[in-house]
Amino acid sequence: MSAETTDSAGPTGLTTGSADAASRRREQRGWYFYDFACSVYSTSVLTVFLGPYLTSVAKAAADTDGFVHPLGIPVRAGSLFAYAVSVSVVVAVIVMPIVGAAADRTGRKKPLLAAAAYVGAAATTGMFFLDGQRYLLGAFLLIVANASVSVSMVLYNAYLPQIAGPDERDAVSSRGWAFGYTSGAFVLILNLVLYTGHDSFGLSESDAVRICLASAGVWWGAFTLVPLRRLRDRRVTPDGEGAVGSGWRQLMATLRDMRSHPLTLSFLLAYLVYNDGVQTVISQASVYGSEELGLDQTTLITAVLLVQVLAVAGALGMGRLARVYGAKRTILGSLVVWTLILVAGYFLPSEAPVFFYVLASAIGLVLGGSQALSRSLFSHLVPHGKEAEYFSAYEMSDRGLSWLGPLVFGLAYQLTGSYRDAIISLVIFFVVGSVLLARVPVRQAVAAAGNPVPKRI
Repeated sequence: MSAETTDSAGPTGLTTGSADAASRRREQRGWYFYDFACSVYSTSVLTVFLGPYLTSVAKAAADTDGFVHPLGIPVRAGSLFAYAVSVSVVVAVIVMPIVGAAADRTGRKKPLLAAAAYVGAAATTGMFFLDGQRYLLGAFLLIVANASVSVSMVLYNAYLPQIAGPDERDAVSSRGWAFGYTSGAFVLILNLVLYTGHDSFGLSESDAVRICLASAGVWWGAFTLVPLRRLRDRRVTPDGEGAVGSGWRQLMATLRDMRSHPLTLSFLLAYLVYNDGVQTVISQASVYGSEELGLDQTTLITAVLLVQVLAVAGALGMGRLARVYGAKRTILGSLVVWTLILVAGYFLPSEAPVFFYVLASAIGLVLGGSQALSRSLFSHLVPHGKEAEYFSAYEMSDRGLSWLGPLVFGLAYQLTGSYRDAIISLVIFFVVGSVLLARVPVRQAVAAAGNPVPKRI
């Protein structure tokens, strides 16, 4: 990693002095590559391989009743992955304000980004050793890697206002998102080749899965070098506050300030609820497909590839719908589709990959659009001059508080022994989220935030 100077920041958050337009574009190109680096973890590890594989390892270690006993606690083997995801998000919630405050206090985001990225990459690479009955190792590595990617994304997103002006921020953000989907799809294709042809490579099925898991960590670590070489830290004025105290104080201050904008807070609550459902469906779909529907890993990989491709088309299509019907109505429509997806998933026949592909297509068409429109709608509800702190709270909702859905999914399976009951239990998040969102008068909320009200919203 090359040594680079630390620049001062102007009032807009963009660097002054040496950071002219050319150097800013260089930073932007480097910034895109962190999404390119870490998105492979989200697709290959969290969405496709680790859920079914960790579940199989836990089942191999389970007693005759199908339970494992981490720390002496009886846990149904099929619930272990969901519980580990939930714990990892709780860990991230605790760590994110501390790390965010340290970054704000010192201006040294890059070393913290490097630490979070390489801890996560190392934990993911270590999944190569997840074999036999090592379910505790798998759960521990999942918690570390998942918390690390959440923390690193907070630091990564915090660079956006510093490397892009208001007029170019949407375009820069979209390119980073596109880079992430591109790398996720590309590596999944490589995974598909390795997994389906493991015999010709002289590998067992377990070996192929463990190589796919570990390679995601190597990819994450290798491509993280690009943003670490190109991004620069900015000097800040020390305020003398400790990182832990200032982090939680800032978060509490932002939430108190939101009380003076109750309609903005109401939207954030609605988003927190339905986004928890979205994130849980994505993380648990492979477990449901493999354990309940009896689908093989090849089907799951190709289904996720289908989601990756259609998510882009769905985001563009829902964007057009929003221009006609408004973002709120379009999001509410997408939540109806999410609910129908879960109901259809409950009745999905076993060992019927065609129906699973249809369901994956529906997920792809609403996934990107519902998240993109939620972010753009929230941007209208943020008071001028408070964008950074409000979007920090939004990021906490997006990545830091999505622990309840996996917990509900795990508990439903723990109590019933049925993944169908577990998947249908997630309907509550979309129903409650829809009701909360429908009650938000968004035009009034935009005006209350002091922003111009768009013609369609």
